[in-house]
Order: sequence, then C-alpha cells, then structure tokens
Amino acid sequence: MLNERDRKGFLLVLSSPSGGGKSTIYNALLEMGEPFGFSVSSTTRPPRPGEIDGVHYHFISDEAFKRKIAEGEFAEWADVHEHKYGTLKKFVEKALAENKIMIFEIDVQGAVQLREAYPEDTVLVFIAAPSAGESERRLRSRGTDSEEDIRIRLRNSREEINRYMEYDYFVINDRLEDAIGDVISIVRAELLASDRFIGEIWPD
Repeated sequence: MLNERDRKGFLLVLSSPSGGGKSTIYNALLEMGEPFGFSVSSTTRPPRPGEIDGVHYHFISDEAFKRKIAEGEFAEWADVHEHKYGTLKKFVEKALAENKIMIFEIDVQGAVQLREAYPEDTVLVFIAAPSAGESERRLRSRGTDSEEDIRIRLRNSREEINRYMEYDYFVINDRLEDAIGDVISIVRAELLASDRFIGEIWPD
C-alpha cells in the first residue's frame, strides 16, 4: 500500500490534546505492518488496567527516569499531566538505520525535542478533535481517568491546541476513517520526497 522501496525512513510524530484521537490513529497505522514500527516509551506513571510493562510502556520509577536523563539516554522526554514520558535514543537510531517509519505518540514538548535532535528525519503531525466540547466528551467516554486527571488534561489541552503551527501538518479528526486516511496521505507524500530516495536512478 505504501511504496517504501529505496526510501529513507523517518520519525512520524503524532500529537494531540487529550481526546484528539492520536492513539486510535497510531494503532491503526501499526496494524498496517511494514514499514511502520514503534518504540516502547518509558514512563513514571502507574499502569492503567490491562497495560503490560514492556509492551505498552516501560514503567519505571521517577529516580530511574532521572538517572536516564542525566546519562543522556533519551532522544526526547517530557513532563506530561504530572508524569514523565520519554523515548530512548537506541530505539530511534536503530529504526532510522533500518529505514523504518517509526511512529511516535507524544506531546508537543517531546515533538520539539525530536525535531531538534533529528531535524532532517522528523515529520510532525498535529491531530485535534473538531471542538473543545467533543474533545472533553471523548476523554470522559474512555472511562480510564479520574476526575482530577480529566481536569488536568483539559487544562493542558487549551495550551497544546495553540501550538499546532509548530507542526508540519494539521489534521482535524472529525471522522476517524478520514483522519486515518489523511495521515496515510501525509506518509505517502513524505515517502515521495526526492531527498528520501536512496536507490540508483535508472541503473544500467
């Protein structure tokens, strides 16, 4: 479906305020298989029901996370909703070496750090619900967050939505199928960029 032959991989970053649908779109892309790949992020937040350590996240202590920061192990990290999240450099560099499209489901802070660390290899996509009210409705319908967590996420969403201009692409997730299609179109366009071609043109 996606022509990745003889093309360099890149880091595809999906960010959105809570309720924007980035997790659903992220999972839809991963289900497509190659050339998409992902890394398991590290976090200091406790697991939610059904989450498995090493599969959904690496759940580590705040002390262990700070130690990894001090040792320069993260490609990006951020404080999000009063917990820390981060991606280890070793996973990023392995994916780029293998020409994978590595998908990230991270917030604005992490997206900016990745762009700074890998400016030629990072594509930023901001995803948003069609309205603040719809974003809140989706967040509450998940049934996984406490009222305090919801309050924090809604407050942060107001700040995050104002940073969409820092991204390469802006997708409104009004109808999920259309939003997934929009992101796939972005990936196709990026794969067709001339500076991602690494093969020999018209070989003898």
